[in-house]
Amino acid sequence: MDRRTFLTLSGAAALVPAGAMAAPLDYTPGLVEQHLAAGDTVFLEFNTDWCSTCAAQRRVMAQLKAENPAYEENIVFINVDWDQHSRSDLARNLKIPRRSTLVVLRGDQELGRIVAQTGKATIKALMDTALTAV
Repeated sequence: MDRRTFLTLSGAAALVPAGAMAAPLDYTPGLVEQHLAAGDTVFLEFNTDWCSTCAAQRRVMAQLKAENPAYEENIVFINVDWDQHSRSDLARNLKIPRRSTLVVLRGDQELGRIVAQTGKATIKALMDTALTAV
């Protein structure tokens, strides 16, 4: 396991009871298309490990996932490392403006997006949008 993954998982694990939260998938080219083609609802997290706004979003999402296991049971969460993939086809096609961007996709449609917002109610609304689309 690389250092970034270890630190991300360690920090998130400290916030919720053991077993209550699974790690998001790490983005690789083709992964999003694969899940969309399978009919999944995909929740993209464009972030970096050094971004304080991203860390705040991750904490809120971990709390929401712990409160409602249906999020992780029904939505595919994919972590897109901004440092590695900011110039990827995925980021360009979705017109991702910056790190700390959260996007929900289903089929060929974008269902919602949040840019640099950390409020629990705002993130919950986006996660509920994803859950409703399942």
